[in-house]
Amino acid sequence: MSIPKSDDGSRILADLSDPCGVEMYKILIVEDNDHFRQTLRSLLDARFPSMSFEEARDGSEALEKVSAFDPDLIFMDIKLPGESGLELTQRIRHSNAEVKIIILTSYDLPEYREAARMGGANHFISKGSCKAEEILALVETILSGTK
Repeated sequence: MSIPKSDDGSRILADLSDPCGVEMYKILIVEDNDHFRQTLRSLLDARFPSMSFEEARDGSEALEKVSAFDPDLIFMDIKLPGESGLELTQRIRHSNAEVKIIILTSYDLPEYREAARMGGANHFISKGSCKAEEILALVETILSGTK
């Protein structure tokens, strides 16, 4: 089966094998809390079964996975062992302008939001106040190319 193209030749976000219409995209979850990381992955996998996932617990593992896996979307925690998620976001953005990065953190402070924006993050979500459906809706929006 060929991938549908739009009039300008770009891919149309559609895959008949996925009921949500999401083509094979790759998501990297960078989170040191095993329970939260696995919960997020399960949530995303249930809604987007054709997606491919990788996980990283710290900065060095994240950089290895970015290089080898080449994700389309990264969920990035701020507080990680070693390098902070804000520093990682900046490093990843410097080498990959196309990847979408969502900062997902418990630290919903204005200075972190500003640092995330300045570092190249596309979105900032507070773990404490965000609902599962909001995360899923954001991912759908990002993958449809509208954000």
